[in-house]
Amino acid sequence: MKRLSILIADDEEEIADLIGIHLEKEGYHVIKASDGQEAFRIVETQVIDLLILDIMMPKMDGYEVTRRIREQYNMPIIFLSAKTSDFDKVQGLVIGADDYMTKPFTPIELVARVNAHLRRYMKLNQPKSDLGNKTSLETGGLVISPDQRKVTLYGEEIKITPKEFDILYLLASHPGKVFNVETIFQQVWGDAYFEGANTVMVHIRTLRKKLEEDKRKHKFIKTVWGVGYAFNE
Repeated sequence: MKRLSILIADDEEEIADLIGIHLEKEGYHVIKASDGQEAFRIVETQVIDLLILDIMMPKMDGYEVTRRIREQYNMPIIFLSAKTSDFDKVQGLVIGADDYMTKPFTPIELVARVNAHLRRYMKLNQPKSDLGNKTSLETGGLVISPDQRKVTLYGEEIKITPKEFDILYLLASHPGKVFNVETIFQQVWGDAYFEGANTVMVHIRTLRKKLEEDKRKHKFIKTVWGVGYAFNE
């Protein structure tokens, strides 16, 4: 069985080496990069199953690396950073990261998060009658195409992150059904470790902006106060 490859991008060599030792013990193939440009080049030229990215890196920071990667790839991304503010965490999630850990960290917890994200990612990418065999959803000018993981609004494509797509598809597949934040988090993030409620709310808020709900009378995502969220047909 092919070993899964993990890219560690961090300009602190000691930290990258420490993470690499623990991941290699788990059986993963580890690749390292010391700056953002090198990390992005590796993603473009090699098969990478998960990325661990520092934010403050030479040549290209972790935010920009993530933006560029999310234009083409869906693999899990974990930010590992000394930045501890809620703003930095939210920004990382909105850009397209799947997880955010702050330094100092415990290698055991990081490995647990890596394992959790890879289980979820590999499960979603197994050949099965899942999203790829379902027809597109269309309502109110909004078209959600699960085979291409593409969303258009009145013919114009909307750029959304993989997690935003999963949330939107989950809600749109069950119009009118109210999902609480715990259920949304469980369905989209699987068994990853997070403060689920805040994470879901951040992604819902960003989705609404991208769907231009503030400019349109029709609200695709309805808030049911004290309960959760539902999709309006």
